[in-house]
Amino acid sequence: MPLSPTWRDVFLRLLLTVIAGVVIGLDRGARGHAAGLRTTILVALAASVAMIQANMLLAIGGKQHDSFGVMDLMRLPLGILTGIGFIGGGAILRRGELVTGVTTAATLWLMTVIGLCFGGGQLGLGSTATLLTLLTLRAVKWIDVRIPREQRVVLAIAAAPDSLPVKELVALIAPLGYEARFRRLAGGEDRNHAKLWFEIGWKRAEITGPPLDLMKLVNEHYLVASLEIAPEERHQP
Repeated sequence: MPLSPTWRDVFLRLLLTVIAGVVIGLDRGARGHAAGLRTTILVALAASVAMIQANMLLAIGGKQHDSFGVMDLMRLPLGILTGIGFIGGGAILRRGELVTGVTTAATLWLMTVIGLCFGGGQLGLGSTATLLTLLTLRAVKWIDVRIPREQRVVLAIAAAPDSLPVKELVALIAPLGYEARFRRLAGGEDRNHAKLWFEIGWKRAEITGPPLDLMKLVNEHYLVASLEIAPEERHQP
């Protein structure tokens, strides 16, 4: 960082910061995420302005001969990084067993670092980080949704006396790549039906969508009462 940045340097740093915020913000906003265009620009600008201010204060002596205080300019950008943690924490939401907003929080944190790069005059580093961020959010997302993952749901069925034997449910759905494990049994509101819960597991990519083939097949032989995402297993330490 130069000890005395000119206003031209300051304008260029702020301009590149806004451009980076626009590029990343448009991508996030187009996908319907909470932190969109304005949020990413403001986060990056806050970090950039703080770093520019620290740069301008570099020429000032850190401690006078008659002073007990020491000016540590690096505490300013470090404080910005700490403060963004509160904003990132607010972006993370928990809905039942689902946790969302982690990528949004990580994006805001990275935009802060990019703003610090531009504010400190590391224009090449900030530009490279912006391109890598955009690549991660777009290209890696395309790959991520195509990676096969283990998924589990809880299937509740109402079995009538003339239904297929419940033990045959495992063999029925196995050809489709599903595995079933019995969980519990309860009497239904109708005395002629018993309600049974099964944990269904399979491994597919997210892009394939919900298990509609499972619903269709099971519904041909049983009365499907519900299909819910299975809670994550918790292991004792």
